[in-house]
Amino acid sequence: MRVEVDRDLCEANAVCAGIAPAVFELDDDDELHVLADDVPNDEVELVTQAISSCPRNALIKGD
Repeated sequence: MRVEVDRDLCEANAVCAGIAPAVFELDDDDELHVLADDVPNDEVELVTQAISSCPRNALIKGD
């Protein structure tokens, strides 16, 4: 599984980083980073929850 950030929609609310901190990180400039090109199997459930919890629908799930 892959996940991408739509930078035009992301407001850096950090909801995703709170749910899946091993995959999402907010830097000092309030820019969201995806830390894994391919989401580890043990993080898929949390990342799926983070995607559905994003208040701006800025996270895009890929294969």
